[in-house]
Amino acid sequence: MAKKIPFNVVFASDEDVNFPASELNNHGPTVHGWRSAPNGSLTSHDIILRFQQPAKIYRIQLLAHQYLIPEKVELWLHYSPKSLPSTPSSQYFDFLGFVALADNANTNYKSRELQSVTVCPRRGTHLKLRLIGVQGNDYNDTGQISLLAVNVLGEDLDVGPNNGNGEEHLSNEAPPLDTATGELALASICDDLLFSMYVEESIVQTIRELEQRKILAVNSERFEYARKLKLCMTALRTAGERLGRYALAKRQAVQQEDFTTARLRKEQIEMYRAAVLRQLQVHQLLEPQGVTLSSNDQSCEIYAGGKPSLPSAPSLQDVAQALAEATFSPKSMTSLSLEDKSSTDGSQPGNDNTVTTPAPAPAPTPAPTSLQATPTPTLGGWRKSHDELPQSPRLPSRHSSPMSSRQGSLRRRNKSVPRNSYEDYEERAIPTLRHSNTNEFLRECQGNALLEADPNRGRSRLNDRERRQAALPILVFGNELVEQFYSRQFQDREDGLMRLRNFLKEHDLLEPSSNEHAASPNKVARSAALLLHRAVRDAVYSVFSQATETVRMLFLEYVPGRVSPNEVARCVDRLLPELLAKSGDPSARLHTLAQHTILSIAACPEVAEQHLVAPALSRSVGSGTHQRLAMSRLQMLEQLVHTQGISTDKHSGLTCRALSECGCSGIHHPAEPVRKVAERILLLVYKVNPRLVRKQLPPDDDITRRNLLYRQLFTEFDKLDLDRKQELLEASKYGGGHSSGDAATPPADKASTSSDASRLMNSRSGHSLGPMASSSNGYASCNGKQQYNEQLKRSMLSVSNSRKGSASNSESTEDNTPKIRCPFCDWSCAGSDATQLDRHYWKACPFLTKCPQCSQVLEVAALNYHLTTECDAKESYVVCVRCTESVHKQLYELHQMEDYCRELKTGAARCPLCHDDVHLPQDGGWKLHLLSAGGCPGNIRKRNLKKSN
Repeated sequence: MAKKIPFNVVFASDEDVNFPASELNNHGPTVHGWRSAPNGSLTSHDIILRFQQPAKIYRIQLLAHQYLIPEKVELWLHYSPKSLPSTPSSQYFDFLGFVALADNANTNYKSRELQSVTVCPRRGTHLKLRLIGVQGNDYNDTGQISLLAVNVLGEDLDVGPNNGNGEEHLSNEAPPLDTATGELALASICDDLLFSMYVEESIVQTIRELEQRKILAVNSERFEYARKLKLCMTALRTAGERLGRYALAKRQAVQQEDFTTARLRKEQIEMYRAAVLRQLQVHQLLEPQGVTLSSNDQSCEIYAGGKPSLPSAPSLQDVAQALAEATFSPKSMTSLSLEDKSSTDGSQPGNDNTVTTPAPAPAPTPAPTSLQATPTPTLGGWRKSHDELPQSPRLPSRHSSPMSSRQGSLRRRNKSVPRNSYEDYEERAIPTLRHSNTNEFLRECQGNALLEADPNRGRSRLNDRERRQAALPILVFGNELVEQFYSRQFQDREDGLMRLRNFLKEHDLLEPSSNEHAASPNKVARSAALLLHRAVRDAVYSVFSQATETVRMLFLEYVPGRVSPNEVARCVDRLLPELLAKSGDPSARLHTLAQHTILSIAACPEVAEQHLVAPALSRSVGSGTHQRLAMSRLQMLEQLVHTQGISTDKHSGLTCRALSECGCSGIHHPAEPVRKVAERILLLVYKVNPRLVRKQLPPDDDITRRNLLYRQLFTEFDKLDLDRKQELLEASKYGGGHSSGDAATPPADKASTSSDASRLMNSRSGHSLGPMASSSNGYASCNGKQQYNEQLKRSMLSVSNSRKGSASNSESTEDNTPKIRCPFCDWSCAGSDATQLDRHYWKACPFLTKCPQCSQVLEVAALNYHLTTECDAKESYVVCVRCTESVHKQLYELHQMEDYCRELKTGAARCPLCHDDVHLPQDGGWKLHLLSAGGCPGNIRKRNLKKSN
């Protein structure tokens, strides 16, 4: 199988003094590679490699620089026996071929190209690389080219008397291939250039030893041991890549003469390497001295679940703290005191062991050969620190750039170069370190000042995926405006929204003749909706506020009269779900702004004609819907009923049936504010079609009225029925039982009779439907409402006539006697003074109680909810996770120690007065619990009521 052929560079046509060709002899994370002389006059550059012994060549690997890229690389091979002397001038090279390299512009010069060339088996002792041409770009202003690494794979050539005709013999051979993948079979994965360039050297050596142990284990049929070795090598590769980044950071710190950071990096490498080897049990798996360990053939916990987990990587702060603790430990202090006593010449003992915990050092800018790729994704429990450096060219870079790589050298980092957002997050100054000896805070302030001076400096360019997503907005608005929407700086996103509004205003003012080459209104609306769909999801409130303002301007000022109905529907379908989600946000300013925006969209004539908003709001509200979201939907639906009226179009979402179904689902929601809004919607529908609403509810009888919810709702229905009866009686007195359109009916009464129906019942065209409007078959247009009113009017006339004929009837006398009744506890008293009922509520009603904080009178069942959501002191109360009671924060720990703090049973509620469970049905259960003789023992009002009786 193929293995890595060691070589030495013996000749280079030219080189940069800081990047000599000898860098190609080794592979590792800290290798800089070769670089040509700056501003050189040579058009081609030759590099000759000499193998340490003759070899059969199977594959040649080249790793190019990210922006110092040659146009092509030619490969030449030479073979000379050891017995013959060979110099570069006397060698004859055979041409193998060439490799063309890409200009790397599609990756923004952030990744590196790895080229692997498989050749027919050829013997050789020297390999010549001829680099021709320069790929021009903005970052290569010196005309240099670079080669980071070269790797030659093959086998050692056995030179003997039978190998004289080597070329003819090798031409019939084929390179060894892996039967599973069809690729070149390698003796070790460590021989691959992609592996050796990004894994720390000591880990590479350990993995080589583990591979040898795995081969022996397979031959010995120790398959459990072989499985452990395979998993261990996989985990070691991940850890080795991290150690390679640490080694690169240590080398850069040495180049910048930051020796404190270099020492911390060194200790960090040692600590993390030791932790990895200890957790993966590498010493046990290697079986030192050839002793077979039985534990390796048995399953263990760390290798039981597949890939083993790695320990958390220590940050520089953890390393400094560990060194400080080790220095100032009792043993260290004892040794220091002994040294002080033993000093006879009066000199102070060295303080080399004393380490002061420094502030986190900024991640140095990668050197010219630093690796420009994204680090391995952080595993769970790993701590992100500012030392996350790139690791591999297989993944795109996240925070590196060729400019930063180019400006790093032996000098200290250029402070005028601003850091990107990733480094700003990881290197931000801790407030406690602002007055320390470090200049990190000053550097951060300087970076912010540079961003304020040049806003475009911190703006990131769009990647390929974002360009594909925003292809239409870029075509309509331009690349600069779209980049502001995708920027990581919220100020840029705000500026982009303001520019979008200005664009819509200017596009509105342009005349059609002067706007021939501009985009059509449909494309402008679609592009704006694409950008606003991203903006309304922004987590920054100022950006969301600007986005909602732009949405309102789009639908109220730009869309009317310009955009086609299909495009309007497409824009609403894109924006409405995001705004509905925002309307359920717990923050008051967010959900209020989202509701206002949705209602503004619904007010657009094109949106109202197509009924695009109301159907989404009138869907049934489930009991599991979040309280804030359900309440926002019902509030917006109620507002639409007031503004647009109840429609007869079945697609409008504002029909009597759709509204009644939505209201009936809302009154069963567990949150009281949601139920209140749903009741108001049902009352609005009841004014138009009472029969349909009553059909959706349980029958109006004594059993149903035991439920407090239905009792209150039916009481309101009775009030509306009574008002309607009085209107009908007054209309019959003036008009003799005819319709309200009679000339004898006073105008004021006519208006009052038809006010509710005329205001709520609107057709799709917007014209009012009077209360007497009927269909061709003589029945009412809204589910028999007019027929119901006629029957009700006739029955009321008969009742009134009977009462006039029997004035002395005792039953009539009792009805005329005024009486006040409590709807909660059935308390009643004679008289018409409403203050008596208020006094009963305030002092005596056992169904009610006072809030201990704000003294508001409310139902006992709603006290827990009131204390945590409505009360003025709600910030001081929390909900117990065990018993769901509202408890003061200072008493929460004591509350959990009480006996009554226990798990709540399924389908029950917890009484805040006596801490007992109230079983379902909740309203009926509450009444039984609070009013019965053996009910709530903590209800003081019930005891006072007994004493008064």
